[in-house]
Amino acid sequence: MRLIAALACCAVLAGCAQPPTVSYASNERVEAVAYRAPGPATLTVLTMVSNRDGSGGHSALMINGSQRVIFDPAGSFVNDRVPEQEDVLYGISPAVLKGYKSAHARSTYHVVSQTVEVTPEQAEIALRLAEQNGAVARAFCTNANTALMQQVPGFEGIKTTFFPTNLMEQMASYPGVVEEKYFEDDEGTIVDGIENLVIAE
Repeated sequence: MRLIAALACCAVLAGCAQPPTVSYASNERVEAVAYRAPGPATLTVLTMVSNRDGSGGHSALMINGSQRVIFDPAGSFVNDRVPEQEDVLYGISPAVLKGYKSAHARSTYHVVSQTVEVTPEQAEIALRLAEQNGAVARAFCTNANTALMQQVPGFEGIKTTFFPTNLMEQMASYPGVVEEKYFEDDEGTIVDGIENLVIAE
């Protein structure tokens, strides 16, 4: 019964509602936009949190290894400037990352980023797992993120959950995690946010 309740709850979460069709970017396009953020390798859990009751709307995992990507399982973020292959978003430059957060943040939700430094080897394992995972069914965003993280050395203690804020709470207990919150006060949904999104060069 708990599993059924979890699925029913997650099914209505705004961030996990997939658009009808997502184009599959070519390998050439993915390679052309590849970006790696300077500094150490990192993993960042991104959680969309309700401003009304603190519940979680969606979770994603940003991986900064040989390149920076966002594993956005069952996500609704679709932008012509950001190539995607089966729930992995590529070319996550600072401008794209800001655009991703801006599309999700609005009067009803804010975005919590929890970043932890990892070894290059850990980051590459996470990147490979994300690329091999395949597209995720709606409502399984956090389940997919926890399943991936459990396979990364050092994160085996992450417990499986369907609830974004549960993963957020688990991440908060890891040593060295840096947390940031991003707010906007515009109305509408993520679809409106994407339609109005401008990603700077």
